[in-house]
Amino acid sequence: MSRLLLFALAIMLLAGLPAETAFAQTAAPAFDVEQASRAYIDSLQGADLEKSNNYFEGGYWLILWGALIGVLVDFVILQSRLSSRFRDWAARVTTREWLQPGIYALPYVIAGFLFTLPWTIYTGFFREQQYGLMSQGFGAWFGEQMIGLVISLIVFPLLIMAIFAVIRRSPKRWWIWGTGVIAGFLFIGLLLGPVFIAPLFNDYTEMADGPLRDRIVAMAAEYDISGDHIYVFDQSKQHKRISANVSGVGPTIRISLNDNLLERTGPDEVAAVMGHEMGHYVLGHTWRIVLVLALIVALGLFLVAQLAPRLIERHGARWGVGNISDPAAIPLLSLILTAYFFLATPAINSLIRINEIEADRFGLDTAREPDGFAKVAMRLSEYRKIEPGPIEEMLFFDHPSGATRVRGAMQWKADHVKNPAMLNPGRLEQE
Repeated sequence: MSRLLLFALAIMLLAGLPAETAFAQTAAPAFDVEQASRAYIDSLQGADLEKSNNYFEGGYWLILWGALIGVLVDFVILQSRLSSRFRDWAARVTTREWLQPGIYALPYVIAGFLFTLPWTIYTGFFREQQYGLMSQGFGAWFGEQMIGLVISLIVFPLLIMAIFAVIRRSPKRWWIWGTGVIAGFLFIGLLLGPVFIAPLFNDYTEMADGPLRDRIVAMAAEYDISGDHIYVFDQSKQHKRISANVSGVGPTIRISLNDNLLERTGPDEVAAVMGHEMGHYVLGHTWRIVLVLALIVALGLFLVAQLAPRLIERHGARWGVGNISDPAAIPLLSLILTAYFFLATPAINSLIRINEIEADRFGLDTAREPDGFAKVAMRLSEYRKIEPGPIEEMLFFDHPSGATRVRGAMQWKADHVKNPAMLNPGRLEQE
């Protein structure tokens, strides 16, 4: 269940992008979309191409191994009767039945954190460092993991108490109400995350006045997005990736871009990125994702409601678990959901990717910077495979591949730019 929450919150963080270069323009008698696209795509060659492919393809296995480790950790907590001990401890701490699941969640979250820590250190620090994507030292990185742990120790118990409250009140239809509970937590996260969570990891300062800010404000004003506050956050202290977002709900809506975007890209690329991010907001992608994700969660909780009671009936005595309303059943619920979300990965990736394609088109129409967009797409090759096969892209990519995005930008250029020129981008600088 903890992985469910982390997954759901992670789904809120929509996209990010990259930057920095000079283009040599060459005259061409006619603009050929495929030739213009290949000029960009083929600029990634040799060791850089191999490194990009190796990093991203290795991530396919991380999805599998991450799910297996999550299932194994929950199984160990069940089989060793750690879960029943956590439940007994919670019962000693308080006699209030509604509070016991939240008390139980505290040692459960800590145990999960400790059991998975070696895996987290490898995937989150050493692997990123190996591929040159990490800017932090281990101490700073681990400090942020501890902040994340503290957040989990606050949010997860509240979520668990709410879920188990509906299990007790509606034992047969709890999965329906549980879906509503998770959707509610998502909404609260969208509302409060930009104001209270994001600043725990980065400093947000007002973007300096100038032509670039003026252009972003003008783009936002065209779609009634408030441009009163545009924030720059210092993500370069963590990694080299470029990103931006239009986040929040109602009074917490804000435009933010990281310092990597400003320092590693030109104005055309910044405009392309910001047009894309505004597209997510204007097209209502956040709400669409919450709605579709809620349906995916509903199916997962339905499966839990069908499978968990049968497994408890068969193995509960060995685990020290009485029934599905017993807090000691939490690792079993989490185990089933982890397996379910692993199998649902292609569907979830496709949901996000479709939204990203729509935001790409919106950004091109808004910023009118097809070459800036193509440059950004190529910069993503630092950590995304540039040209996968169609099935590979469908299964493993939650964003369009760089090749897909470059072709889309060049097609837009052919359709909307009068007398479009062929460009020879050369090699984009990665540092």
